[in-house]
Amino acid sequence: MPSRVVSYLPGPPPTPGNEPGSLARRFATIREQLHVPAEFPPDVLAAATGAADLVTAPSVDLTDLGFWTLDPVGSMDLDQAMVLAREGSGYRVRYAIADVPAFVAPGGPIDREARRRGQTIYLPDARVPLHPPTLSEGAASLLPDQVRPAYVWDLGLDERGTLTSTHVGRALVRSRARRDYASVQALVDAGQADEQVELLREIGQRRAALESARGGASLPMPEQQVVHDGPGLYRLEFRPPLASEDWNAQISLLTGMAAAQLMLDAGVGILRTMPAPQRDSVRRFRRQARALGVAWPDGQRYGDFLRSLDRTDPLQLALIHEATSLFRGAGYTPFDGAPPAERQHAAVAAPYAHVTAPLRRLVDRFGLVVCAAVCAGEPVPAWVRESLAQLPGLMADGDRRASAVERACTDAVEAAVLVSRVGSSVPGSVVDLNGRGVPVVQMLDPAVVASAQGSAALGATVTVTVVGADIAAGRVELEIVPPTA
Repeated sequence: MPSRVVSYLPGPPPTPGNEPGSLARRFATIREQLHVPAEFPPDVLAAATGAADLVTAPSVDLTDLGFWTLDPVGSMDLDQAMVLAREGSGYRVRYAIADVPAFVAPGGPIDREARRRGQTIYLPDARVPLHPPTLSEGAASLLPDQVRPAYVWDLGLDERGTLTSTHVGRALVRSRARRDYASVQALVDAGQADEQVELLREIGQRRAALESARGGASLPMPEQQVVHDGPGLYRLEFRPPLASEDWNAQISLLTGMAAAQLMLDAGVGILRTMPAPQRDSVRRFRRQARALGVAWPDGQRYGDFLRSLDRTDPLQLALIHEATSLFRGAGYTPFDGAPPAERQHAAVAAPYAHVTAPLRRLVDRFGLVVCAAVCAGEPVPAWVRESLAQLPGLMADGDRRASAVERACTDAVEAAVLVSRVGSSVPGSVVDLNGRGVPVVQMLDPAVVASAQGSAALGATVTVTVVGADIAAGRVELEIVPPTA
């Protein structure tokens, strides 16, 4: 399931009458209540400090290639770097992934702690990393001008962007540039894109067209920003995702699909699988679209509808944010000896595996080792095979913690933006009924979804009164205003 991205923009420095916001305090409480791991144990930190000295350098040297990274501004945990080229009428994608296995001894302190955490957890005001920053933001990160070991995917594509060849193996790389989405998008918009950026756009667009053709559905998640304007005053804004983020995501999806095929052909590995969205979820999402005034033509697939949404329209951005309800039920399917019966990822509309974010996600480390062994014609290491059956449970634990943090933070954010609206009335529409038959209302401004006391039919346009909003409890109270005769 795609993660919602919520960021907190704190208000002005504390002064008398402008004390620190209760929302920031709520985020700290959420970390404590949900047992989000804080500091790393001393033995893990010691192992991370000494890990760089134990790395065996790959024999292949690709440091002469112009690899570059593309991430949000300020990112230090750089999992991926790429170098793109034209080959005949097609393309060649070389995609370097941080060689986390080189730094993590199987069964050692870092491995044990990573299994306990499962993944990096993101909160609006902080992140809790999977690996110690010494590795995730230092020795293992593909930082610019640093020679690093990496798993380099060498992918051949035809003129349509269809995958024609796959190979992955360890190599030394050196990133020549650290770029961010906004600056890359600005280059494209100004008509000043260099060859690498132009190739990223071209390949990304071709891969997106193939995704649409096979019935896939990418979800371009907006960043939800809550802005603290002063005591008790918060605003909810959405930052539109950029096209450059989509192009980059298509390179990652391409690699994950290539990895899944390698695993399936070899009869060993672990897939990321997801069922098609339930009919009730699609109907609910249709009602939300109608509530926000967004036309969804009959017969249009939900993936194509998501791609059609206007990312500059705040209401449509809010709708994209709510589309996460269509991406539920994802899990991990390990296999060893024969491919599994269930192998599809409904949103990708193809088999898919996680292998591109080993600094931030536990399972990717194992997938990389499987794929490299398969390509080299070598046995998959015993420590990987022995772990495959355990990984779904470990990842599920991490996913549950991350989802609980996300829900709690979203509830707190929505309560915060409604604090100043207590006593006022807000228009909305009933998009669902919860398990007790209570209406769930999509408000228009702010674009918040919450249960409301009262009676109304599905799809009805209503007015709700904000009766209460409690940031500390992450709870809002709404009442539907009875229609006048």
